[in-house]
Amino acid sequence: MTTTRPSRTSTRRAVLARLDARLTPYLFISPFFLLFFLVGLFPILYTAWVSLHEWDLIRGQGEFVGLSNFRFVLGTESFYKALRNTFSIFLLSSVPQVIAAILIAYVLDANLRAKTFWRMGVLVPYIVAPVAVSMIFAKIFADQSGLVNNLLLGMDLPAIGWHSDALASHFAIATMVNFRWTGYNALIFLAAMQAIPREIYEAAIIDGTGRMRRFWHVTVPMLRPTIIFVVITSTIGGLQIFDEPRMFDTGGQGGASRQWMTMTMYLYELGWGPQVSFGRASAVAWLLFLIIIGIGILNFLITKRIADAGGPAKNKR
Repeated sequence: MTTTRPSRTSTRRAVLARLDARLTPYLFISPFFLLFFLVGLFPILYTAWVSLHEWDLIRGQGEFVGLSNFRFVLGTESFYKALRNTFSIFLLSSVPQVIAAILIAYVLDANLRAKTFWRMGVLVPYIVAPVAVSMIFAKIFADQSGLVNNLLLGMDLPAIGWHSDALASHFAIATMVNFRWTGYNALIFLAAMQAIPREIYEAAIIDGTGRMRRFWHVTVPMLRPTIIFVVITSTIGGLQIFDEPRMFDTGGQGGASRQWMTMTMYLYELGWGPQVSFGRASAVAWLLFLIIIGIGILNFLITKRIADAGGPAKNKR
C-alpha cells in the first residue's frame, strides 16, 4: 500500500503536467478568439443573414428574399460607380503612401539631431481626428476660395474643379489619406530598418557601394516582409475608406453625380438614406467583404511568389 500511493500521486502529477503543457497555450490565446467571435465573426455571419431578408430599421426582419438584394445591388449603376471610385482613391493613396513612408523612414534612420522629435513629429497627423483633417483639406481644395486654386491662379494657371471633376476629387481625398497615414507607416518601416544588422551595411561600405546602391540593394530587399504587411493593411483600410470622402463637402453624398462616392458611402446611403434597406446595405457589405478577401488572396499569391523568388536557389537536377 505504501508503494502504491506514491506511484498514483506521481502518475496524477504527470498527467496534470502534460495537460498543463498542452492546454495552457490555448488558454492564453482563447481571449482573442472569444473577442474575435463576438466582434468579428458573429457580425459577419449576422450580416449575411440580414442580406437574405427584407430588413427595416423599425420593423426589423421581414420576409426571406434570398439573393434578391444582391441582384438589386449588382443591377444598379451606383454600385459600379462606387467600386470605381473606391479603387481609384485606393490606388492614388496607397502607392504614393508606401513610397513616401519608405523614404521618410530612411531619412529618420540617419544620424539626425533631435532624432526623437522628428520621429514623434511624423506621427502627429495620425492622431488628428479624421473629421478635422477632412474639414481642413476641404477648405484647402475648395473650388472658389481654396488655397490650392488661389496659388494656381497666382501663377496664371487655371483653377481646378476639385468638387466637380472626378479624378481631381479622388486626388484631393487621397491627399487627406496620405497626410494621416504616411507617418504611421514610416514608423513601421523605421522599426524594420533598425532591425537590419549593421554588419550588412558595413560590408557594403567596405565593398565601395554608395548610399543609393545600399538603399536599393540592401535596405529595400531587407524590408520586403514589412512592405508586404503594409501593402496588405493599406489595401484593407483603403477599400473601407469612409470619413474623408464623407466630409469632403457639406452634403456628404459623394458629389452631385456621386463622383467620389465610395463603397462604404453607398452602403451607408442604402442603410440609412431614403431607402432605409438594411438587407441591401448588408448585401453591399458582403460584396465588399468578398472583394477584400479576393484581393487578399491575390496579395498572398503575389507575395508568396516574390518570397520564393528571393529565397535560396533550389538545386537543379
